[in-house]
Amino acid sequence: MYICKMDDHIFKRHNKSLLLYHLVCPIKYRRSVLSEPVENSLVEVCKNIADRHEIHFIEIGADDNHVHFLIQSVPKLSVEIIVRTIKSITGKELFRLHPEIKQQLWGGHFWTSGYYVNTVGHYANVDVIQKYIQEQGDEKIVYKKFHQSQLSLIFE
Repeated sequence: MYICKMDDHIFKRHNKSLLLYHLVCPIKYRRSVLSEPVENSLVEVCKNIADRHEIHFIEIGADDNHVHFLIQSVPKLSVEIIVRTIKSITGKELFRLHPEIKQQLWGGHFWTSGYYVNTVGHYANVDVIQKYIQEQGDEKIVYKKFHQSQLSLIFE
């Protein structure tokens, strides 16, 4: 739907980062309200978000009742802030620009309260990063691993 050029890294005064996220936002009640005019408005709203916030939309696409965003952002913005910013601004603006969708999405919310997010590796996966860390330092100094853990899918 919308693609902007992805800069490999974002340079700031004291850091350089490459943070990419795949965000999936379901539409409330799993309704199919993404007509072409609504999709076009969503792109414009996202361009405005990119202008005001440090949230860059690499790609925006949709299935029948949920939207996929490929996003690049900066370390000072947590995933929660990024998601809240995108969902709140796009929801309000789409209701304002397309009041006809309020008939299908009663209750004042465009998006469900849930979402899916995943980090996107641009240069490497977990194995490559682990190998890179292990090969750091002087050749005379032997790498010493002092912690290793399995990836966990449950956080409480």
